[in-house]
Formats: sequence, structure tokens, C-alpha cells
Amino acid sequence: MSPAHNVKADYCIVGFFIFCSGLKRGLHNLMARSPVKYYFFLLSVMIGGVISESLAKTISLPSSRKQISISFAPVVREVAPAVVNIYAKVMRKQRTRSLFDDPFFRRFFGDGVPFGQNRKRLERSLGSGVIVSNDGIVVTNYHVIKNAQEIKIILSDRREFDAKVILKDSKTDLAVLSIEIENEDLPTVSFGDADALQVGDLVIAIGNPFGVGQTVTSGIVSALARTNVGISDFRSFIQTDAAINPGNSGGALVDLNGQLIGINTAIFSRGGGGSVGIGFAVPSNMVRAVVETAMSGKPLVRPWLSLSGTAVTADMAEGLGLSRPTGVLVESIYPKGPAERAGIERGDVITHIEDYGVEDEFALRFRLAARPIGKSAELRFLRQGKVRKTEFKLIAPPEIPPRNTTIVQGRNPFAGLKVVNLSPAVTEKLGIRTTSQGVMISAILRGSPAIEVGFLAGDIILKVNGQVIKRVQDLERILKASDSPWNISIKRGKKIHRIRLR
Repeated sequence: MSPAHNVKADYCIVGFFIFCSGLKRGLHNLMARSPVKYYFFLLSVMIGGVISESLAKTISLPSSRKQISISFAPVVREVAPAVVNIYAKVMRKQRTRSLFDDPFFRRFFGDGVPFGQNRKRLERSLGSGVIVSNDGIVVTNYHVIKNAQEIKIILSDRREFDAKVILKDSKTDLAVLSIEIENEDLPTVSFGDADALQVGDLVIAIGNPFGVGQTVTSGIVSALARTNVGISDFRSFIQTDAAINPGNSGGALVDLNGQLIGINTAIFSRGGGGSVGIGFAVPSNMVRAVVETAMSGKPLVRPWLSLSGTAVTADMAEGLGLSRPTGVLVESIYPKGPAERAGIERGDVITHIEDYGVEDEFALRFRLAARPIGKSAELRFLRQGKVRKTEFKLIAPPEIPPRNTTIVQGRNPFAGLKVVNLSPAVTEKLGIRTTSQGVMISAILRGSPAIEVGFLAGDIILKVNGQVIKRVQDLERILKASDSPWNISIKRGKKIHRIRLR
């Protein structure tokens, strides 16, 4: 032993004796002053020793490789038979190239030349699905079966069945299919509660990546309530680092209890490559709502929000007297809608629906969309720094006024526009987040004068020659009575555009 080690050892011995001597004096003084406290101290030491010995017997280091092994095999054995492969035949139009595709020729001949015709080409789409009912109900992604002419489902035991679409919903990117199978109960996966998930929880993804066959990957929940993904209208995704690749779409994301907590939907990749550890899944609560609607045979209708708002930023939070940026700042409210009837006003900050926090309007819409029509939901909001609560009635968006779809004709800059009366039902169906009323352009006919003006589908016509447009009939009446020049005001998104034509 080196001299340095000897010195350290001497210091340790001396320190130990000093500690023991001090402890002895302290106990002697404690005994003299308070015998009760003295005996209580000894009892505590004895109990602590017993507990320590018990823990030492209970908690011990693993003594073999078997003791430290972790396997997902029991969960996979239970869940995998309920995950299916889906093959869809999709007929796509493909335009053949010709000399007349050149812009120079199109300038003179237009799009109606008999060259460069559209041809149909058969493509195959592959994906995955999950059996959620033993009578053959399967849930998958909408984009897997979109425009499919034929859909085949292949079970884990390689049996093939034709499938029919019960319900498809582009807004959530979900579709519900059914297969007919007699005298047999198919294996299923039960729904879990995605709201109970926490960041860091272990999850398992099962699907058919690249068509190679059923594949299992594992990972953790990387984030919850991702709303800035841009995959669907109702954005509140589970993010996971479990490897998800093309073909996994529609497959199962399950927890360690073997319960379905999400439907794998999309991945983030660079240059169209494979997984980079950022995958997204539709939460099971939304999946369950869509499946239950499909099995009921009723049309899919979601509660009407009847307001529009924006996420509170850090700068806005300071002005609103908030300690941190959170919630949805209400910017506009539809007259006589459920938000107005619940007492919500412009300038209020909606922070919670029930016990769930909302960070932006997408999260608010998602929470409402997963709830049934006819019920109520508690909203929490801030007004002038005070927390308030209100009951929000969940109703279907009404079609008031009737849409009155009309194609504008005549010699005017609006000719070729397909216009409709705006109503809550129309805006919800088209995914337009607005509380405006008036006349909206739903489509524009090819080759029409309206294309040259620069109109876009989704534009809301506000005024023509200084006259307010509230209904399609107003537009038709003004067009019959007016002539050039034209002064037109339209709303595009949140901006007002003015068009002047002579």
C-alpha cells in the first residue's frame, strides 16, 4: 500500500472513533434529559434494521441471464392474429404525353384537343388493418383503401377474403371494413385508453411493412397530442419511435397489456425513405368513435364547434395575464351556435375540455369529435384572468340556410363558378374553419371565364359592386342587374381581397 493510501486509512479510522464517541455522548445526554425520546430512538433503529434486512432479502441483483431477459412474446402472441394485411386494387388516371402538352399549343387549342388522353392504369396499394370485432369488422387507414376497386384482406393464417367498405372518413384518415366469415369468431384486439398514455410508455407496432409480411417493432411513446403534423383535419396524434414503414399504415399500436391504443398512420422521413424513428398514430379514442358509428349504421356526424380561434403564443400570454402560453383564444363565434349559448365570448381563452388541456384549435376539435352528438361537455375558460366553467351542448352542424348549389352562367366574370350558401354543415363537411356567412365558391369549371379572374375554390364572395352577398339569390340578382366595371370583395382564409375588372 502506498503512503497516500496509509494516510487516508488513518484519517478514516480516526474519524470513525470520533463519530462513535460523539454518538455515545449524545445518547447519554438524551437519556438524561428525556428517557422517552431515548427509548423511542432505539425502537426506530431496531425497526429500521428489520426493514432493511427484509428489503435486502426481497430486492437482490439478478443472478442469471434469464432473470434480466424481457420479452414481448406473450403480448405479440395475443395481438398478432388480429392484425391483417390489406391489398387494394386502385384504378388511377394517367395522362399520356403528346406534342399538344406544350404550353404554346395549349394557348391556341386549350385543354380540349383529342391528344394526350387520360388512360387508366391499375395500381396496387398495400397496408395493414386490425380486427376489432369477432364478426369480421376491420379498421384501417382511409388512404390505404382510397379509390379502391377491389379490397382483399389476408389473415395471419394466410386465408384471403374480399372486403367491403362500411365507412370511410378522410378527416381522421380512418376506414372501417367488413369481411364475411361463417361459423367462426375471429381474433380481436380490445380498445385501450389512449388518454391514459404517458410519454415514455413502452408500445408495440404490428403491421406489414413493404409487403414483406407481418412484422413487430417496439419503442416508446415519444409525444402526445401532436397537432402540427398536417395529416388529417382532426390532428392529435400519438408520436412513437417504434419503426413504422410504408405498409404499416392501418396496423396496430398496442400497449404492454395487448390493448389497442392507436392506428399507425404516417411517418416522418427524409426524401421518401423509411422510418427515422418518428411515427404517428391515430389515438384509440377517436378510432373507437369511428368504429362504433360504422357498426351502428348511422352517418358519421361530429359535434359543431361554432367558433374559431388561435393558439395562445408567448407574446399573447403576457398581454392576457397568463403565466404561460396555453389554450385557444376565441376570435369569432357563430351567431346562436352552441358556443354563444354556452356563454363563450370573443377574447375568452379556452383551456380545457373536461379534464384535458387544449393547446390549439386542432386539439379542441379533436376532443369534441371523439364525443357523441346529444351529450354535453364541460369547457373551462379564462375571462379577465378568472377561471370559468360552462356546459357546451354537442349538436350536429345545421344546414341553415340550404346550400342551393348553383353554377353561375351568363356574360360576367363569375361564369363557371359553382357556388353554395354557407352553413355550418357545409363548412364542417369541407373542413373550412370559419364562422362567416355568405356565398362560397365550391368549384370552378375548366375553361370558364372565372378561371381567368383568379377565383379559387373556398373563396367567400362578400360584396359585388358595393352590395353585400348573403345568399346565392343575392348574387344572381346582382349579376342580372349589373354590368362592367366590376368591384368584387372576397374572403380567402383570413384575408380580404378586392378585385376590380373593366
